[in-house]
Amino acid sequence: MTGVIARLRARLAGGERDRGSISLFVATAFIAILAVLALVADGAGKLSALNHAQATAQEAARAGADTVNAGAAISGDGITIDRNAAQHAATAYLAQAGVNGSVSFGSDGSIIVDTTQTYTPQFLPVGGGTVTGHASAKLILQGG
Repeated sequence: MTGVIARLRARLAGGERDRGSISLFVATAFIAILAVLALVADGAGKLSALNHAQATAQEAARAGADTVNAGAAISGDGITIDRNAAQHAATAYLAQAGVNGSVSFGSDGSIIVDTTQTYTPQFLPVGGGTVTGHASAKLILQGG
């Protein structure tokens, strides 16, 4: 046992004290850089999922707002959204996009779409969860 301690003391007393210290720095810096890159990639992925949920909600609301009650319009009772057709169109758009969501109607006649989408990080085990989107659309008449 004393032979091992004597060799360690001889090494420490010699000019090899700093040997290997740059390797430790490089390894630590490399791990830190990888962690930052993983955070950036997962953050970008979450923003992309959020953008997709929001864009899908907007498109579903537009699809619903495009449904006009043709019977009322032809008879001269006004141009309004056909609620059943709007609900069906928005729900069909959400299903086609593969996004969960709900469709409702506002008191002002607008169609409201809320979406939820699950995001799972690719690199780090934190930061996942559900992202949401919200949009509304209203049929606006223009004279022309």
